[in-house]
Amino acid sequence: MQNWEDSLEPGNRARVEAWLRYGNDLGLGPYYRDRAVLQQDVAASEGLSAKSVDQAAQTVAAAVGQAGAVSSVRVSPTSVPPVAGAPLSSSSVISSAAGPSLFEASDRIEGDTFQLIRETIGDCTRCKLHKGRTNIVFGVGSLKAQLVFVGEGPGRDEDIKGEPFVGRAGKLLTQMIEAMGLRREDVYICNVVKCRPPENRLPEKDEITTCSPFLFRQIDVIRPKVICCLGSCASQTLLQTTQGISRFRGEWFDFRGSKLIATYHPAYLLRNPNAKGEVWKDLQKVMAVLGLQPKRK
Repeated sequence: MQNWEDSLEPGNRARVEAWLRYGNDLGLGPYYRDRAVLQQDVAASEGLSAKSVDQAAQTVAAAVGQAGAVSSVRVSPTSVPPVAGAPLSSSSVISSAAGPSLFEASDRIEGDTFQLIRETIGDCTRCKLHKGRTNIVFGVGSLKAQLVFVGEGPGRDEDIKGEPFVGRAGKLLTQMIEAMGLRREDVYICNVVKCRPPENRLPEKDEITTCSPFLFRQIDVIRPKVICCLGSCASQTLLQTTQGISRFRGEWFDFRGSKLIATYHPAYLLRNPNAKGEVWKDLQKVMAVLGLQPKRK
């Protein structure tokens, strides 16, 4: 008889393994190991067969998947890491995943704190990015911030200093924040992955799947009013889509109790300065929600 592990495609297997590792970190190992036994006990106590329970579960999952669709554009569940809370609503083309992810039920931790998150990360070796890092880049800023900026991953300068957005792109982000009438210390800044990808390449799917649950815990602790995703990697991860950022940039989404908007990454603006005007329009939308006035020159 073929084991379930052997029947998974490599990408799906990596996602399941990442889920289970994270579940172990949360002390949920017994739940995964004993789930079949628990299912049989429930079936026996209610006079149902295990097959009936499984069929009922599939029916519920299918109903949830149909209710969760928000557009006619289909997104393959295997094309993006299914670990983020799906967007609740939007007028754009983004579609939610086919059903609720494992982490929608398990990643919200009562009484969670940044100290607990950092202790759980530890000297992380969960994915291959740890092999080339100098420092884990956890995040920086106010834990009471109404605005959180999310980028893709640390670069060389960030890896050395252990702080996100401190290179050329970071300086431009600081200017953007100040133009909004805020200081860098008034917001919170973090990334999808916390270790530098080699040669500043984009994080790979298994790396995102492994590391992003810690980002979601950070967001849950801060509970910001607005999340601003910088670039395609951050926005695609949080919105669970493979659509290019130009399809939904400047649109509002609901994400884990916060309003989410995506705009271009500061590094993109360094290469394409003509796009700064579009980003400023997006930031003005954020300012309107937060009741901010632009910095006077």
